[in-house]
Amino acid sequence: MRLRIDHVSTYRYDPPVRRVVQSHRLTPADCVNQRVVAWQVDVPGGLRGGTFTDGAGDQVQGWTITGPLSEVSVRVQGEVETTDCAGVLRGHRERVPPVTWMRPTPATAADAMLAELARGVSASDGLALAHALSEAVAGAIAYRPGVTHVHTTAAEALALGEGVCQDHAHALIACARVHELPARYVSGYLQASEDGSPHEAAHAWAEIWVEGLGWVGFDASNGCCPDERYVRLGCGFDARDAAPIRGVALGQTVESLDVTVAVEAAQQ
Repeated sequence: MRLRIDHVSTYRYDPPVRRVVQSHRLTPADCVNQRVVAWQVDVPGGLRGGTFTDGAGDQVQGWTITGPLSEVSVRVQGEVETTDCAGVLRGHRERVPPVTWMRPTPATAADAMLAELARGVSASDGLALAHALSEAVAGAIAYRPGVTHVHTTAAEALALGEGVCQDHAHALIACARVHELPARYVSGYLQASEDGSPHEAAHAWAEIWVEGLGWVGFDASNGCCPDERYVRLGCGFDARDAAPIRGVALGQTVESLDVTVAVEAAQQ
């Protein structure tokens, strides 16, 4: 499948700031699951900085925008050709070993309730266990937008019993690590409409390391593994670490953010 993506993030500052420095993880890596056909990141008025590929195989790009600035816009446009690999991440080049992803963060730390949820799941092998954990998380945290926020932890979402894809991913990572399975957070895009029409589709899921297979994606929010409808941007220990855009603003200000993401099926 060929997917066309249009992603705009607009940051507003009141009062204006003197400078903004950002780090972008906004360019998909080529692998068996996906091939970038065309891709462009545009920051009007911005100065492009250095680019490097981190240990997880994700491209990181720096930007500096000098003001005074009341608004900064980041626009991503591109096309990606995707292949369904049954959730297995194939041909993705990275240097860090899987055990690196055993380190918990405040967002993915397993409290007593998460540990109990995880230990209530058993299976005959690693892949079956990962599937069962994903199902358990989906059953324990109902999908409901607006009840959690960017700083909600996995433990808080489980106690609430509701959340969104970020909360499902955090909780699944925590449960996987209880079973000594390395796990990480993935940010990307999802083309979910049946008719292929554009829609807002920024998304997140988890990847769990399964011996003999490698990294396998699990989208607990949709009860499936990533397929040809998904575009993978990057990964991290949690949502903050894997954020497509991270940055700092120089000056005392109040920041607001508007994000629009449209993903549509393109003509082959």
